Amino acid sequence: MPIADIGASRVHYQKSGNGKESVVLLHAFPLHAGMWSRQITALSRTHQVIAPDYRGLGKSPPGPAASTMELLATDVLSLLDHLSVRRAAFVGLSMGGYLAFEIYRRSPGVFRALALCDTRAGPDSPEGAANREKFAQTAIEKGLGWVADEMTPKLLRPQPDAAAVKEVRSLIGQGTPAGVAAAQRGMARRPDSTPTLAQIACPALVVVGAEDALIPPPEAEKLAAGIKGAKLATIPGAGHLPNIESPTAFDAALLGFLEALPG
Repeated sequence: MPIADIGASRVHYQKSGNGKESVVLLHAFPLHAGMWSRQITALSRTHQVIAPDYRGLGKSPPGPAASTMELLATDVLSLLDHLSVRRAAFVGLSMGGYLAFEIYRRSPGVFRALALCDTRAGPDSPEGAANREKFAQTAIEKGLGWVADEMTPKLLRPQPDAAAVKEVRSLIGQGTPAGVAAAQRGMARRPDSTPTLAQIACPALVVVGAEDALIPPPEAEKLAAGIKGAKLATIPGAGHLPNIESPTAFDAALLGFLEALPG
């Protein structure tokens, strides 16, 4: 897995495929780019695929106390510049969607297309932000085992497969408590992206797991309604991570979207 030294930060990322068009995969909290392993395999047959780890998650070293969307957007855009990628389709799941909104505000011209998966546009409520801070402090105190215990049931459907549980726990365990805490604090500070929806001018796809309890399907419907021309795909048999729980249906929706894009 290569590393890019970008100013004061170091970003680990996966890069695969030699296609003419690029796809950037932005992962969920509290996982890392490894959550996209199936999609990297599927997409790299026809695209160049780039999947970074956020600071303190996966193999990217921790950064400041808060991984704000502004900070992570700078990392991603700097990585693309490092790789000489001028235009790409972006796929953001959950926290990756929050990050995609920030990248779009910063650099809309880099977007060939946008897929928003199991995410929302609105900000945290004051109570939600306070809960994130409490989670951040407890993650530092109790470690990644506690994080996995807390998050895994929320990320998967109500009766998950044992293999999915094992995979998600493993992905969480490859981060750092500091990275988890910083990500929570960064998400708590994210702006309201609802006004951004009307500004999105590239082709857009909204994807949601039918059994997502964290960000349920009505939130996806709001996103699709707010983005002109957006398509909506609901993935059966999946919770918050449809790319892991129902990869065949997820990949079909994503690949169908990407293959239909104008050249």
